[in-house]
This record gives sequence, structure tokens and C-alpha cells, in this order.
Amino acid sequence: MISTDEIPLGEQPDIREPAESAIAMLDQQGTVVGWTQAAERLVGYSAADVVGRSASVVLPSCEEAPTTPEFVEQCRARHGWSGTATVRHRDGHGLHVSLRVSMLWGQGDTVRWLVSVTDIGTATGEATNGLVRESLLARVPMGIVVRDPQLRCTWVNDTMESHDGISRDRRLGRRFTEVLPGDEAETLESAMQQVLRGGPSKVHDHRTWLPSSPHREHTFVASIFRLQDADGRALGVCVISVDLTESQRARDRLAILSEGSARLGSSLDVMRTSQELADLAVPLLADYVAVDLEQSVPCGEGSPVRVGPAGGRLPVFRRAGLASVQHGIPESPWGRGETVPWPPASPFAAVLRTGRPHLEPVLDTAPGTWIDHDPARAQKIRENGMHSLMVIPIRARRVLLGMVLFIRTTDPGPFQEFDVLLAEELVGRAALSLDNARQYVRQHTTALALQRHLLPHRLKGGTAVETASRYLPADMEHGVGGDWFDVIPLSGARVALVVGDVVGHGINAAATMGRLRTAVRTLADMELPPDELLTHLDDTVQRLAEADADTPDQYPAALGATCLYAVYDPVTRRCTMARAGHPPPAVIDPQGRVTFPDLPTGTPLGVGLGVPFEAVELELPEGSLLALYTDGLIETRVDDIEEGMHRLGTALAQPSRSLEDLCNRAMETFQGRAPSDDSTLLLVRTRTLSPTQAVCWTLPGDQTAARRARRLAARQLAAWGLEGLEDPTKLIVSELVTNAVRHGSGPIGLRLIRHQVLTCEVFDTSTCSPRLRSARTSDENGRGLFLIAQLSRRWGSRSAPGGKVVWAEEDLAPAPVPERALGAPPAHERRPTQATAVGRRGDARFSP
Repeated sequence: MISTDEIPLGEQPDIREPAESAIAMLDQQGTVVGWTQAAERLVGYSAADVVGRSASVVLPSCEEAPTTPEFVEQCRARHGWSGTATVRHRDGHGLHVSLRVSMLWGQGDTVRWLVSVTDIGTATGEATNGLVRESLLARVPMGIVVRDPQLRCTWVNDTMESHDGISRDRRLGRRFTEVLPGDEAETLESAMQQVLRGGPSKVHDHRTWLPSSPHREHTFVASIFRLQDADGRALGVCVISVDLTESQRARDRLAILSEGSARLGSSLDVMRTSQELADLAVPLLADYVAVDLEQSVPCGEGSPVRVGPAGGRLPVFRRAGLASVQHGIPESPWGRGETVPWPPASPFAAVLRTGRPHLEPVLDTAPGTWIDHDPARAQKIRENGMHSLMVIPIRARRVLLGMVLFIRTTDPGPFQEFDVLLAEELVGRAALSLDNARQYVRQHTTALALQRHLLPHRLKGGTAVETASRYLPADMEHGVGGDWFDVIPLSGARVALVVGDVVGHGINAAATMGRLRTAVRTLADMELPPDELLTHLDDTVQRLAEADADTPDQYPAALGATCLYAVYDPVTRRCTMARAGHPPPAVIDPQGRVTFPDLPTGTPLGVGLGVPFEAVELELPEGSLLALYTDGLIETRVDDIEEGMHRLGTALAQPSRSLEDLCNRAMETFQGRAPSDDSTLLLVRTRTLSPTQAVCWTLPGDQTAARRARRLAARQLAAWGLEGLEDPTKLIVSELVTNAVRHGSGPIGLRLIRHQVLTCEVFDTSTCSPRLRSARTSDENGRGLFLIAQLSRRWGSRSAPGGKVVWAEEDLAPAPVPERALGAPPAHERRPTQATAVGRRGDARFSP
């Protein structure tokens, strides 16, 4: 029967004054029992057409209330209903109307429903603007009285008592002049008689003093309608009374709110918007206002809260806005940003469960109420004289963003229904701004989390370098981009330095950057030289582009990325670097001289030209400064790259400054302008290991090598005060040298490095990489690398000019030696079973 759209929070239906409305009266089942001439003019049905029939003749059905009785039950549960609806005209077309259903009481607690309908579909221009201004007043309380032909009261709503102080029992069955004699009552009855005899609907103004506010005169307007039965005879009159004083007060407040709320949402900061909401409401609506947001709203993390049963636990709220007429806001036990607890029986819990506002005109502080379970609030309520309360939910897109608490202390008047409407209007406007800010915060938090996980949290240069970095994305709104940098510890105290640039900005570029950074780290763990690493990375980029193609036969689009990869060795002070279409690094010596090494440019990654990358090796003085950067730092729309490089070199030509100061100086070129591209800077100050921290020997490639290696290692450990590492180190060195004798030819190199860990390195001329394998119980060989893996924190190998280096690292604090490792005799003590003893003591298969 009903095609209705109940208005969301903060968006009330548009109506005109009651005198312009069409009126109908329904019984408990939704049958039309009274009709007015205004209703006939609106929908085209006469009283004979509809009286005695279901209201569904005029009002079509909807999903929420498919039948008239179901809609009546909804109205009964809510003590009425207001919203917009579509009613059916007699000629078949629909009318968009503002509809209001009010519950009336009769003798013996019987019920009738009064339906007030106003056409809002034909208003245009200034009329429409007027309706918009009046939208908040659609649910301003109206007093309703229905009288029979003898003008005796037969039906009345609850609001009428607040208008003239006459109770329902005293009013029912009596004329107006019988319960409130006087000239005003006689004048009003005279107007009723004229309407009852067939005259036009009348509007009667009168002034009076209400029992609730005896010191303020109120102006009321009473609209009088003639109700007809099916035969057109008069059933009586309906009198709808509106308090114009309060309506005008509501209009004045709404005008102020409309003007002030324009500044709500001026930023995408939820805390700032919440404070603006509180400041706007005090003292206009309340003496004290607190805005509490669900904790996921300010931080942008967590699942949103839906209105409904809380499942035993209330969501966590944080105080986001506070305002008071009193200095220092003494009413609030909690400051902004603090968690605000609410007991399960509090008004907040009821609002969370129903999604509807909560009004307590007179705050009940009697024993046994919810206040007894909240000592902190109870004390503040009594100390500050809080006597009236409203709780308004902040809702948007069916998500509960928070609650707003309105309190009166110094204003003696209690909150009324129209105050709830004004608060809903204000909160509804703020809700849109808060939801926009929430969406932005969530997106921004997600983007930052992505960037935070893609870029290194903390640069670890070890004993090789000191580092500092800056990252400035072109997409300042989300804070993400396609640039990346990294510092990767390698074996032998060396360190890899990386900077790269993916074409484009935003999330997509950042996601591609994350894949490339992961690929670089994986390739770096393989201990590849810079030129070989870039070759493998180029192949990886091409395969990623092929995988991203929409169809198998589609030619893959190049990802578009550049990269610079360098490896610095603090023992030799040598830095090997290669680049793939990336700007060259800046090198600043300890005296402040700036150079840009002449590195082969190389092709950008993923181009697929097949041109090999070339590496260049430099020897750097101790304390040299390396600047690795992306082109966004040196290239602008007005300056060329050479000018940008010169500007960067000038900013860095004071190597005595701290790296953080130098980073700030280099990035100052962006002050006052938005970057056109992502800008990244990685500053590295080189260190050199002391000659006493590294020692190397050359051993003969014969059966004496392992014994000599153990003796030399033990002697050096004693010199370093690392006697506690002697046993595991001797075993590691013995196994590594034994393998070098077996699989290589010529002299063997042994190097021990003491830095953050103890590194044992053995060089041989073989190019085959060692491979850990599982030896069978009957095998006498193949356990060496297993023992090394047990005794060291990590081990590996890397290529070197003329062969390879196999290395193992140990923590400087000796760890307990595994029992399995101690139980196995060292390689030199194992009993040979064939003539070539050294060959049998090999610990791994070597594959090319």
C-alpha cells in the first residue's frame, strides 16, 4: 500500500504549512474513515471513492510495508511516521509528496491515524528553495484534535497537552470552551462552526503561556479542516496546532546552522571537523557538546561499525571534539584523543543498537539508572548541573562513525523534539564531511602502509657505510610513488646500494616498484656483480610485462624503470657500480670536491635491446660521500638535468655536515612548488675497516693447506680476543679449505674479517658453486657444508676474478656448538678408505 522513502538521518522531508496540507483519517487497520476537500483536490478521489476503503487505493505498496496493516504496525512501533512517499492520483499518475502519519488516542485507549500530505513534486524555482529551507520543520511537533459535529473532542494526540496544558482524559468528550473557558476558546469554536457548516479551511492565530515556560509567551497557529464521510456529510473538524514561537526559533537556529555549517569539512582531518562541529553547536544548541568517533575513523584502520546489536561489547570510541560555555570544559572527564568508555546500559548503547537519536528532556539521575554504573560521569553531572541530554548518532553510508553528546547546564530549558531535529540536521551535514575524511584517511593509510612495507624501514649500512635518505612523492595526496632505494648487507662486510625509478606515480607505480625491489634483493642475495644483476633484473622486468599483458598474443608494454646498483667493500675501499638508464651518482670526496663518474648509461629496464650492462670500479677515500638519487630531484619543467645535477652537487659540497643536514639541503629545492615527479635521495658516507680487522693468507693447494689454515685462524682469533670461537672456526676453515684443495687448482686464499660478525672467506680457482646435499648414513663424504651450516649464522658463495669465494659468518658472541657438529670428526681426522684422502674429504658436489 505504501511507496515511501523514509528520510535518512539529517535529511527531513519538505512540507508547507498545515493549512496547505491534504488531511485523511484512518482507523487501526488502515481503512479511510475521514476525508477532506483538500485531499480530493490533491489526488482526485472524492470522499465517496475512498471512505470505507483501504488507504492502498491511493498509496501503492513497497517492499518494507507491502500491506496497509504492516505499515500501521510500523507506525504504531514508532508512534507515527514522516517521510516522502508516492501517492496515486485518480488518473493514474504518481505524486511525490511529503507524508506525515500521527497517532491519535480516543476513549478507552482506542487509536486512529491522521495522515497529512503535501505535494512537493510540482514546486520549482523559489518555491523549491523555500521548501528546502523548511525541510527541517517537517517533524516539528504538531498538536492534533478531532472534534465531532457538536465540537466535542473525540481524538487527540500526545503533543496537544504540551500546547495548552490540558490532559487527554480531561479533554476527551468535552468542548474546548468546557475545559478552557474564555474569549479565545469561544473565538476558536466559532471558526470551527464555520468550517463545519461547509466554509473553507481556516487558520486561527492565538497567543498563550505554556505551563512548561510560564515566562515566555507563545504564538500558536491552528489550522481547521472539515472531515467528511462517504456521503459528503460532516464527521467533524480536525484542528492542527503548531507552536509558531518554537518553529520560528527553530528557523532562526537553522539559518545560523546553515551559515555556520558551510565551514564544516573545510579539511580532510576528522579531528578538526569534529571540533568544528562541537564549536558550532555551543551555545547555539547546547551548553556542552562532546563528539566521540569510533576508533577506526581517525586512524583509518579496522572494520567500520554497523548499526545493530553490539554482541555484548560496545565499539571503542575516542573523544574527537569538545566545546563548552564554561572555561576549561570541566564537564568532560576525558580529553581529545582519549578513549571514552560507555557502560552497556547507557544511552550510547541504545543509540548504537537502534541507530536512532536518544532524548532525555530531564536527565534521570535517580538511583538505579545507568549513571550509577558510571561514577566518573555521575560526578561531572552533579558538579556541573547537567539536566537535559541528547545523543545523536553520526551515520553515513550505513556506517556508524560516532556519537554526539549534547548537554544543557546553564540553559534551564530542557531539550525538546525540535532540538533533536536541529541536532540531526547539523550532525547529518557534519557526517558527510566526516565520512569523506574517513574515506580519505583509510585510503591514505592504506597507501602509506603499502609504501612503508615496500621501502626499507631502517637502512642497515653495517660497518661499511653511514646512510640517510629522503623520499618525496609527486602524488602528495596519497604519499606513494614508483621510486625506491635500498641498502643491502652482503658478505665480507660489503654493502649493496640501490636506487630505482618506475615510470608513473601513485599506487600502480608503487606496486611495480615493490616487485622490482623484491627482485633486486633476491638477486643481491645471489652475490651477483652489478652488471650481471642488472642483466637478470632486465630479464625479470620483461617477464613481468609479459605476465601483465591482457592476452597471450598482445605485445607486452614496457614497464619503464631505471636502476643504479653499486657494491662497496670497506676492506678494499672499492666501489663497483652499474646503471640501467639511471642518472649517475654524485661522489664528494672528503675535501668537498664533487664529481659525477662517467658510467656507461645502459638501457632502461625492460626495453629488451639486448645491450649488455657495463660495470665500473672506483676506489673511494675513507669518508667519501655518495649520493644516489632519481631524476625527479634534478629535473624540473624549467631546468635541464645538468643544472639540476650542479644544484645537487652544490648542496652536498660540504661533507663535514651531518647526512641529515645534507639531505635537507638537497631537498630544499622543492620548497614552494609541487614536484612533477617522485624524488628520492640516498646519501652514503663510506667507512673503511682498520687493517687490524681483516687479515688474509695465501695457502698452497696441497694436503697441508687445511692444517695450516686451522693454525693461522686459531692464532688470529687469539690476537682478536675471540678464543671462544676457536673450535667452530677451525672446523669451518678446515672444511672450506679442504673443498678448495679438492675442487680447485693453484694457491688458495684465506681471509678472516672481524666487523659486526666474524667472516671466514676461502678463495679457489673453481667457478663451480657449492651445493648443500643430504648425505646417506653409509656415505663418508658430503657432510661438510651441513656442518658449516650448523656452526655459522649463514654461509654462501660469490664469483670473483679468476674463481669464486666461499664464505661463512659467525656471531662474535660464541653460540653453543650443536651436538651433531661436535659428534662428527673434522675432515682431517676422518679415516680414508681410498688413496686420495683429500678428494674423499670433499663436503659437497660442485655443479657448474
